[in-house]
Amino acid sequence: MTAPSSGLLGQDLAGSRPNVILFMTDDQGMGDLSCLGNPLLKTPNLDRFYGVSTRFTDFHVSPTCAPTRSAIFSGRHEFRNGVTHTIRERERMALSTTTFPKLLHRAGYETGIFGKWHLGDEDAYQPYNRGFGEVFIHGAGGIGQSYPGSCADFPPNRKNRYFDCHILHNDTIVKTKGFCTDVFFDAALGWIRAQREAEKPYFAYISTNAPHGPMIAPESYKKRFLDLGYDANTAGRCGMIENIDDNFGRLMAKLDEWDAWEDTLVIFMTDNGQAGRGAKRYGKRVPMFTAGFKTGKGSPYEGGTHVPCFWRWKGVLGEGVDIPVLTAHIDYYKTFCALAGVEIPGDIQKIDGRSLIPLLQNPKAHWEDRHLFTHQGRWEKGSDPDKAKFKNCAVRTARWRLVNNTELYDIESDPYEMTNVIDAHADVVAGLRAVYDTWWEETLPLMVNEDVPYAPAQPQAVRYEKQLEDQGIPDWKPRPF
Repeated sequence: MTAPSSGLLGQDLAGSRPNVILFMTDDQGMGDLSCLGNPLLKTPNLDRFYGVSTRFTDFHVSPTCAPTRSAIFSGRHEFRNGVTHTIRERERMALSTTTFPKLLHRAGYETGIFGKWHLGDEDAYQPYNRGFGEVFIHGAGGIGQSYPGSCADFPPNRKNRYFDCHILHNDTIVKTKGFCTDVFFDAALGWIRAQREAEKPYFAYISTNAPHGPMIAPESYKKRFLDLGYDANTAGRCGMIENIDDNFGRLMAKLDEWDAWEDTLVIFMTDNGQAGRGAKRYGKRVPMFTAGFKTGKGSPYEGGTHVPCFWRWKGVLGEGVDIPVLTAHIDYYKTFCALAGVEIPGDIQKIDGRSLIPLLQNPKAHWEDRHLFTHQGRWEKGSDPDKAKFKNCAVRTARWRLVNNTELYDIESDPYEMTNVIDAHADVVAGLRAVYDTWWEETLPLMVNEDVPYAPAQPQAVRYEKQLEDQGIPDWKPRPF
């Protein structure tokens, strides 16, 4: 373990105003990195980053993608922003929510998003109305997706998914050239360089759609896995992950070139537990490495919410330092605002999260126990949420995880949830049930999208057709980096 060598060691990090790069992948889990034990994947750049990072080793998100994004940008559980699904108008983050990028932007930060938004495709919900000054995104929850209602990507992306995509760049749809992850990093790197040259503090959110399905990767990235006998779907997913690693390596190389590590906080995380937990090799079904977890994406168990979370800020945070306390995505809001010296207004949504600054300053700082609430959501549109109250849900503390109101696991001694001990700890169960009941009653009125009818048209399709008729679709020209 290497301690910080210079910079802000021993000082209060509040108001230090670093640049922040938050990099989040889609559907990649604890089992999808070679540094965490995967014997098949080669992720040398993320492995190297892991080695020089401070790692939150008990870090949790929501079980699926739009919910996690909503929780990050609001600082509170996604249901309290109306996000109870990933489609069906229930992926839209409530307009009453003030995002932390909006507060950072007001305080002089430039803010940019590159990749996936997935918190509403209608204009009022778009990131340029939620605090982002630079927008470079696909629509819906994935490139080429189309669902009833408003959640749908630009129509051409349904035909040639992941390559030469149509992307919304601020107020104009543009046609890009190349593989989507490469393009998102090209856009982010060009924008970051421009902010550095202008000497402006920035928050860059790089949010890839990969390795979300469909499992599509450049042929050169699939070949190794196909040669090993894996099916095309597995080769595509693994190829996407190794392409992500190469792109993250490009980012690291540029930060080296720009001598940017000492004024830049870089974070790697994923948006939910691991997808792609099975494969076929030479036609026979085989398991994939899962880092020990028995479930993945969409699950209320540990495997659904426990994800990688690596932070590097050279000279400020320690290298190879593990912080094992219970932390979560809802903690980013107060943390980033505090780092930026931003006062959170008293008239916005109630924040559920905490600031991580005490732990960043001292990884062994006292950290009060807490309750984290997980719920898959996804009940049928128009149905009574109360009927799904105990379906695919969990309450987590530092030691315990109560799942579906019927299973209790002692995470300290049983991190992979092999033994249900609910009958041996009646007092613990009663306490967790009580806090869950209170949380549910407080949260239910905030699920504001439950009765929203489907939109009569898909906003991104309407935008595309109008621009095509009025001015056409220009080719995107990346900034130099």
